[in-house]
Amino acid sequence: MGVPMATKKKTASRSAPKKKAAPRKKQAPGAKPRTLAIDIGGTGVKALVLDAKGKTLTERVRVETPKPATPAAVLGAIREIAKSFGDFERISCGFPGVVIGGVVHTAANLGTEAWRGFQLAKKLSAAFGNVPARALNDAGVQGFGIVQGKGTEMVLTLGTGMGCALFIDGRYVPNLELAHHPFHKRKSYEDWIGNKALKRVGKQEWNKRVRQVLAVVQPIFNPTVIYLGGGNAHKLHGRLPKNVKIGDNVAGLLGGIALWRET
Repeated sequence: MGVPMATKKKTASRSAPKKKAAPRKKQAPGAKPRTLAIDIGGTGVKALVLDAKGKTLTERVRVETPKPATPAAVLGAIREIAKSFGDFERISCGFPGVVIGGVVHTAANLGTEAWRGFQLAKKLSAAFGNVPARALNDAGVQGFGIVQGKGTEMVLTLGTGMGCALFIDGRYVPNLELAHHPFHKRKSYEDWIGNKALKRVGKQEWNKRVRQVLAVVQPIFNPTVIYLGGGNAHKLHGRLPKNVKIGDNVAGLLGGIALWRET
């Protein structure tokens, strides 16, 4: 025997409305693991903390690179910076030189041979209670923070020296040290457009020189895009080639999250 219509309506009115499927819970800002991202440069040491998705949790803090820039002095500067941050569970570090497996092989712009063979990732880890740490060439880290992952993309950093990184469909080609390759007569790329050259020849001539470097690099690597970063990139003026873009220097820190996606 069927249920009377009145009863059906009453039953329907008392039943709880169907719930929609709950949306997938988003990771809250600051969710672990948090990453202390460090960028060691010839003139400045920068750092901030990123959440698990690579979003910034703190303001960027910068201090002058110690003189002399020995490993102990630079690690001391990093420890001082980190005092202003909260907790973090891992460390990423961009370094101005060749870094293989977390070990430094060159550090031309830090002015001391003490870096050669220095186990940067291991020492950073030990300095912060054995928190896992990874290190990579600084231009490579900046590239991870800026490239689109399509075609051949190049990063040139204009700072104390000249950093260089190459990416193929988002994959990093490690430790491309173009800066020390001969460029003009007996001068290297770094000699031609590094910070010393900028101070010596002035902004106008230096701007011309940067364009000369771009003109030489373009037909060698045929990049889809060249990103210009580093502390001196903002001193460029005038029209640049269509495939050349000025990048944001904070990318040198934001790219640190990728060190935990790459092996």
